[in-house]
Amino acid sequence: MASGLNIGDEVAIDATVIRRVTDDRISVSIPTYGFPHSVRDSTTKVFKGQTMELIGSVTRVEKDAVTVSLGGPIVTVSPDVVRLVAAYKLPTRKTPLVDKPT
Repeated sequence: MASGLNIGDEVAIDATVIRRVTDDRISVSIPTYGFPHSVRDSTTKVFKGQTMELIGSVTRVEKDAVTVSLGGPIVTVSPDVVRLVAAYKLPTRKTPLVDKPT
């Protein structure tokens, strides 16, 4: 599912809510990550078992793992769990790097 991923691509991971830790934080389970992950969520009223989408950018790509930066923490997951949201596009220059000869 994650074939063709490159560094800088924006990807989404579907995580499952485990429980509410505090009034503004919830604990989620990310597939193939193996550790619970805490996310700030003060606006919505989520419940246990609900899925939510975490969006981040790819920082490293290997054959059997993809490393994604989710704002602060970095998680390494299987390429099958991530879904491409937007491919990275190189910035374009409007002016040339070299000055015109005079």
